[in-house]
Amino acid sequence: MKNYLIIGASTGIGRALAVNLAEAGHQVFGTYNSNKIEKEENLSYHQLDVTEEIIFNFLPERIDGLVYCPGSINLKPFKRLKPANFAADFDLQVLGAIKVIQAALPALQNAENPSIVLFSTVAVQSGFNFHSQVAVSKGAIEGLSRSLAAEFAPKIRVNTIAPSLTDTPLAAKLLSSDLKREANAERHPLKRIGTAEDIAQTAAFLLSDHSSWITGQIIHVDGGMSSLKV
Repeated sequence: MKNYLIIGASTGIGRALAVNLAEAGHQVFGTYNSNKIEKEENLSYHQLDVTEEIIFNFLPERIDGLVYCPGSINLKPFKRLKPANFAADFDLQVLGAIKVIQAALPALQNAENPSIVLFSTVAVQSGFNFHSQVAVSKGAIEGLSRSLAAEFAPKIRVNTIAPSLTDTPLAAKLLSSDLKREANAERHPLKRIGTAEDIAQTAAFLLSDHSSWITGQIIHVDGGMSSLKV
């Protein structure tokens, strides 16, 4: 049994991953901001605001993996965005991740083969209209991931998953009708929208010993969006 910390585990990809790991027999410590869920077998929830000071008084001395899931999708023309919009995203997605990793580092260093998993977006590599706000923060996450993978090697592995549009509550506005779902599915070479479970399975693999020779990578789980033209 391993101990895992999942930040943002009450909904979407974080929830799917937390359930996946708990059902496999691991002990999962999940955090939530507002979407509270009661404790389940092998899975406990703890409230955490990642924009505040981070203190993990509920963790054991050893954690084998850390996953940082909080994010936002705010798609607007660049001319309508204010610097404060970019700053808010950076605070949540980048500074939040930095504070969490720093606070969890002692417990990670006590593990035998610890792993950190972060999240980016296909829009960093590919470039899409109206994605400047999200791409700025997620581009920083990719740089942070590679830098930490180098600094923490060989002790702690660090990888980032870059999904395309995924069917989660975060993307609900973009998938709010059958027409929107069909149009977004058609943009992908695999002709469907990704699911939370698609991404969670990849995260579980990157946390596991099966990926023990993988670090510093940006893993594109995007239905072929970033590399294929069909």
